[in-house]
Amino acid sequence: MPTSSPTRRAVMATAGAALLLHAPGLIRPALAQNLEPTRTMRGGANNYRPGAPIVKRIGNGGFWTTGTVRRAGDGAPLAGRRIQVWAHTTEGHERDKRSHGATLTDAQGVFRIEMPQIVPAFGQPHGHLAYDADFDDGGFETVFLRPVMARASDTRLHVEFVLRPA
Repeated sequence: MPTSSPTRRAVMATAGAALLLHAPGLIRPALAQNLEPTRTMRGGANNYRPGAPIVKRIGNGGFWTTGTVRRAGDGAPLAGRRIQVWAHTTEGHERDKRSHGATLTDAQGVFRIEMPQIVPAFGQPHGHLAYDADFDDGGFETVFLRPVMARASDTRLHVEFVLRPA
């Protein structure tokens, strides 16, 4: 009975498929072990309001602030983390109580909150975000961020938090 040998193309395709299926699991943990924590940004805590309420939306909305929250080291997503957002917007200044709100991360560590359009303050369109350990029982260090948007016309801001265990 004749035997058939696989072609070189079949061997390469099979090896490539096996690598694609199994490599992410082998590579990702090695990279994640070195995930550095996010450092607090200078000016990030300006006009912070301790304990801002958890809200579905700040003001009339139209602008989206989104992001993820992960644990330093292994990069695991952190669910139920409280993120506060505030900014100078078309509806109010970042000092105004109505310009502040908080949201919680979902099971994948993702958060999103709608707010009015961010407008430049001191010449820069920027937002403020905080993970405040004093209002969370997660055992992580507080981080304040002040990301600057590329353009004042941007309608979304995406931020990544990598939290260091306390």
